[in-house]
This record gives sequence, structure tokens and C-alpha cells, in this order.
Amino acid sequence: MKLFNNILYKILSVQEKILRHRLSKTIGAKNSSKRKRHYSNGCLLDLSSLADTEKQKLEEELTLILQKNEYDPEKILEYIKKQGTSVYLLQKASKILNPIGENEGFIYPAKGSKALYLSLSINKKFALKTDEMFVLSKGGINKYYFIYHLYNWYAFKHNIAGMDSSSQELLKKYLFTDADTKTLQLEDIYKLKDAIKQDKASIEFVIKLCRNYDGAKQALEKLKDSGARL
Repeated sequence: MKLFNNILYKILSVQEKILRHRLSKTIGAKNSSKRKRHYSNGCLLDLSSLADTEKQKLEEELTLILQKNEYDPEKILEYIKKQGTSVYLLQKASKILNPIGENEGFIYPAKGSKALYLSLSINKKFALKTDEMFVLSKGGINKYYFIYHLYNWYAFKHNIAGMDSSSQELLKKYLFTDADTKTLQLEDIYKLKDAIKQDKASIEFVIKLCRNYDGAKQALEKLKDSGARL
């Protein structure tokens, strides 16, 4: 558990270090502080505080969903289907997704050649636009990996900044390639920073669940051991 947490935090620190270094080279990156406050209808709104409140509410709702479905990926997938998102369980799904730079789990809406590839590979249909979907391999699903993708899906369905297709494509582009950020427009810089923030939030949510679940499990085992001795 401790090693798992350390690895995830290491990934996050590397992400932020690389992206902050690249974004600092752009002219508009220094203006990001302007988004923290917004004047509307005679009131000064603190967007950072609103974002924190929004995040807390989202996580509380998501925790309730997980609890109602007993943290069972199969039950949660049924819930996802009822919310209008298609779910596909395939043989060796990663082999289908890897050529387009996708991992198993939640797939954002796509257009153009990427959508065509997904449609032909998964639906066996011709389409240049696809809605959001879950694509997983048949068999056992890693619970914590699944929850990470569930968080992203839930945030996407609630229109959280940084969880749209364009923001996530920017994150993949500048995190996993050597693409130069000098040509980025200010709007794209904001999208990229929101995507980084939400990626961090989803990982932190999983870590928190890991701690709570493992802690409760250990406490239960101790109670059982104590009962056996009595």
C-alpha cells in the first residue's frame, strides 16, 4: 500500500514538474491567476473556492455510488450503462486501444479518424464521431484502476473543467510527447492546467479510498482475531 502511494505521488510530481517547466515558457502562462476571481452581478466570486466545493460534492456523490454498489466494478458498470454510457467488455481490449494511444477504461468522445477506428474495431460500424464509452477486457477488473476511470467519467458527465475531450487530448500530447508548447494559445494553456489538476484529483481520490478501505479491512481483521482469542 505504501509503495503504491509513493509511486502515484512520484508520477504526479513528475507530471507537474515537466508541464510547469513547459508552460512557463509561454507568454500567457503567467496570467493564470486572473481566473481565480470573477466579478458577476455586483459580487466578487472566488473561483478556486467554488472549484473546491464542487470537487468535494462530486467526491461525496461518487463515494455514495461506490458504497451502494459495494465497490463492485460489475455492478458499477451496470450503473454506468443506465446513465447512457456504452460499456464494452472485449477480449484483450488493450490490443485494440493501444494503437490510438488509449488505455482500457473510460474513453472520451472522439471525432475523425480516431472515432472511425473505434467504431470499426468495437462496433463494427462506420462512424466519424463516437460518444463516451467504457472499454475493458473480459475477466477480473482491478478495483482501484477502475475507480480512477470511474472518477474521470463522473467528472466528465458533470462538465468539470479539464475533463472534456480537448483538454484531455492536450494532456496526453504534452505529457507523453516532446511537443513544443510555444504555439499554445492562452485558452489551451488553461485547458491543459485544468486537465492536470483533475488528473491529480482523480489519483488522490483513489489513494484516499485505498487508505480508507485497507484501514477498515485491517481493523476488521483485528476484531476477528480478538474475538477468536476470546
